[in-house]
Amino acid sequence: MKISASILATSITRFSTMLPTLKKEEIDYLHIDVMDGNFVPQISFGESITKEIRGQSDIPLDVHLMVENPEQEVPKYYDLQPDFITFHAEATDFMVRLCEDIRVHGSKAGIALNPATSLESVRYILPYIDLLLVMTVDPGFYGQKFTLSGMQKIQDAKKMIDASGYDIALEVDGGVNVNNIAQVSQSGASICVAGSAVFKNGVPGENTIQLKKLTETA
Repeated sequence: MKISASILATSITRFSTMLPTLKKEEIDYLHIDVMDGNFVPQISFGESITKEIRGQSDIPLDVHLMVENPEQEVPKYYDLQPDFITFHAEATDFMVRLCEDIRVHGSKAGIALNPATSLESVRYILPYIDLLLVMTVDPGFYGQKFTLSGMQKIQDAKKMIDASGYDIALEVDGGVNVNNIAQVSQSGASICVAGSAVFKNGVPGENTIQLKKLTETA
């Protein structure tokens, strides 16, 4: 299990002191939640803040774009060379073209699905993606509980990926914590996004190690 730490769970005023202390031996990715106020009601931050984050940490970036018109927004992140750039299937009719462009520019292409979006919507584009992000909360609303159907959808996504034969990471985002991360792992996830579970009590490294141990002993 790899942990993608959602920095939205910490204060932007602490970035300059907190980010340099994070270790990539403990935290696998920094999860960057980009919200535009249109695709989701909230506004978070964009490429400028992401560039600042990139300059203060050597942990790979996992950019999650909760935006309309991802064709316009995705290219803004190419120069930052994130490991993953993920956009929402609900936001575009041109997923294949955008995934191909992301790959050409050196990042891995990810597709995110809202809780109510069927896995069938991406079955035929699996050859073009490197990551499938299953949302287990509605995007854009911080602090929600893990959806009741979340585990089943993770299991179904894992089966679909395995049957395809493609090397695709399965990421889960939303309500992941110490109480359910073991089951999330057992259901097939290979990357978990965690926010408050990582940054609570100001000890993100220790919290991340604890989360990983829970998946190892499950």
